[in-house]
Amino acid sequence: MWKNYFGPRCQVYGVDIEPACKAYESDFVKVFIGDQADRNFWKRFKQEVNAVDIVIDDGGHLPEQQIVTFEELLPHLRPGGVYLCEDLHGTLNTFASYICGFTVNLNASDQQENNVNDNERRFVFKTTSLQSAVRSVHFYPYVTVVERTDAPISELVAPKHGTQWQPFLK
Repeated sequence: MWKNYFGPRCQVYGVDIEPACKAYESDFVKVFIGDQADRNFWKRFKQEVNAVDIVIDDGGHLPEQQIVTFEELLPHLRPGGVYLCEDLHGTLNTFASYICGFTVNLNASDQQENNVNDNERRFVFKTTSLQSAVRSVHFYPYVTVVERTDAPISELVAPKHGTQWQPFLK
């Protein structure tokens, strides 16, 4: 199915805990047998697979498994890569809560105001490693998608508009 969707040069890496899934291997499909909650398994996986473009986590569906997989594979995504985790059920889903906490860190800042001249006022923020690597986080019913930046970003720049600050409260 993935080869049909992504094209004939697509290389698929599957992960499953069931050894019988090796039966699905072919020239373009390699199946790794292991527990997605096992960081040592992911270490071995990353030694064999240089980097990936897309991760679709449709594995064990337990938040503990999803968190380990996310933490191990997000840094293993190529620039511009996409991480997708599905089957996030329930209003108190632990993985969804974890990702909400993850997104809070996208707002971290070490603000520096640069006044180049009176015509070019701006705020400049040096990026954290997370901001440098993550372009966006999307929430959909039962699915979370995280997109990597195409290239590392060293700073975020926000031009300041207007000529006078008028606070509403003093």
